[in-house]
Amino acid sequence: MSDYRIERDSMGEVRVPAGAYYGAQTQRAVHNFPISGWSLPPALIHALGEVKYAAAVANRDLGKLTGSGKNPLKAAQVEALLAACREVAAGELDDQFPIDVFQTGSGTSSNMNANEVISSRAIELSGGDRFAAQKPIHPNDHVNMGQSTNDMFPTAIHVAVGVQIQQRLIPALERFCEVLTEKASQWDQVIKIGRTHLADATPLRLGQEIGGFARQLQLSVQRAQSAVEAVVELPVGGTAVGSGINTHPQFGARVSAVLAEQTGIGFVEAVNHFEANAQRDGLVECHGNLRAIAVTLMNVANNIRWLGSGPRCGFYELKLPDLQPGSSIMPGKVNPVMCESLMQVAARVMGNDQTVAVCGASGGQFQLNIMMPVMGQTTLESIALMARAVEAFIDFCAADMEAHVEACEAAVEKSLSMVTSLNPYIGYEKAAALAKEAFQTGQTIRQLCRAQQVLPDRQLDEALDAMRMTEPHE
Repeated sequence: MSDYRIERDSMGEVRVPAGAYYGAQTQRAVHNFPISGWSLPPALIHALGEVKYAAAVANRDLGKLTGSGKNPLKAAQVEALLAACREVAAGELDDQFPIDVFQTGSGTSSNMNANEVISSRAIELSGGDRFAAQKPIHPNDHVNMGQSTNDMFPTAIHVAVGVQIQQRLIPALERFCEVLTEKASQWDQVIKIGRTHLADATPLRLGQEIGGFARQLQLSVQRAQSAVEAVVELPVGGTAVGSGINTHPQFGARVSAVLAEQTGIGFVEAVNHFEANAQRDGLVECHGNLRAIAVTLMNVANNIRWLGSGPRCGFYELKLPDLQPGSSIMPGKVNPVMCESLMQVAARVMGNDQTVAVCGASGGQFQLNIMMPVMGQTTLESIALMARAVEAFIDFCAADMEAHVEACEAAVEKSLSMVTSLNPYIGYEKAAALAKEAFQTGQTIRQLCRAQQVLPDRQLDEALDAMRMTEPHE
C-alpha cells in the first residue's frame, strides 16, 4: 500500500499522507510553511471545532444544510457533521492539524485544514467513502457554509482565548490570592520593618505586607475578567469583508448564541462587522490586561524572593521551601528557583504583548488583519504559561513558605525609622538629629532617647510601640 494518496483542488493534484483526514489545501500549506515546527495551539484547534459545530447548528436550524441549495445533506449526514466537529473540539483529532503557525496571515490554511478534517471524518461517520473524489459532505459547501476564514478564524481565536482565561488563568490567580490571604491572616501579628527605596522604613506587620500581595492578585483576577470581556464580540457573520455576503442574516447571532451556551461566556455577534473583521483591537486590549497581570506576578515573585534572601546575609524574613541544590560549586546553597521561574514567565508575557501590539497595529489593513495566527498563538501562550507557572509557584513555594518571626522582629528595634513616631512629640528636625546621632553612635533610638531623657519613659515606650505604629491613631 502506498504511503500517500492523490488529492485534487483548484490548483491541481497534491500528494497527501495516505491515512490523513486532511486534504490538498492542508498539504500545500505544510509544504509552503516549513518555518517553526509550531502547529496551532491545541486550544485554538479545539476552538475551531467549537466554532464549526456552532456554525453547523445554525445552518441546520436555518434549513440551509438540508434545504434546496447545492448538494443538500440528509439528516444523518448533518448529525455526522456535528459529531465530527465535536471530535475536533474534544481534541480527538489534534494530530490532523500539522500546519505551521507562521502561515497565511488570515489563517486560511488552518480554516481549510479544519474544513477538510471535519468533512472527511463526517463522511466516515456517515458510512461514506472519505477518499472519494466527490465529497458528499463537502469542506467548502457544507462545513464552511455561510463562512469565510476572515470572520471564522478570528472568532475561533476569541473563543479559545476567552475559554482559556476563564477555565485556566482565573482559577490559578484566584487560588494564589486565597493562599496569600491565608498567609496574611496567619502572620498578622508578626512585626517587621518596612523598606522603601530598599532603605529602612517604619514598622508594619508581615501580614499587612503579604495582604498587599493578595490584593494585587485579587486585582489580577479582575483584569483577567476584563481580558475576557475584551474578546466577547465575535466577527462571525461578517464573512469575507464584513458585508455578510453568502450568509444568512441571523447566522452570526445564532452562532454566537451557541458558543455562549457551550462555553458559559457571554459571546455575542459583533456590533460592526467591518471593524470586527478588519481589526484585532479587542485582542490587543485583552493581552494588555495579561501584561498587567504579568507585571503583578513578577513583582510579587520578586518581593517574595527578596524577603527570602539569606539565610544569614540577607533579609530571611520568609523561609522558602528548599527544592533543589542551588550551585554546582557552592555546597549547601539553595536558590529561590520558583520565584525566578515565575519572573521569567512574566518577562516572556511582557515580550509577547509587544508582539501582539505590533501585529494589531501593522497587520490590519482595510478589511483584514493579516497577522492573526501569530496573535492567537502568542496570546494563548501567555495564558498557558502564566496559568501553569502560578500553579507551580503555589504548589512548590507559596503554600509552604513560613514566616521567620525572629528575623522579622530583630530588625525593628534597630531601625532608625523608629524615630518617625516621635515627630508629633519633638518635631521633625529634632527627630532627624536623633536619627543621625543614633547611627553615628551605634545606639538604638530608644537607648538614645532614654540617655537624653527626650520623653518620660512611659510616654517614650508608648511612642515607640512598634505594633501601635502599624496602624493610624487619633
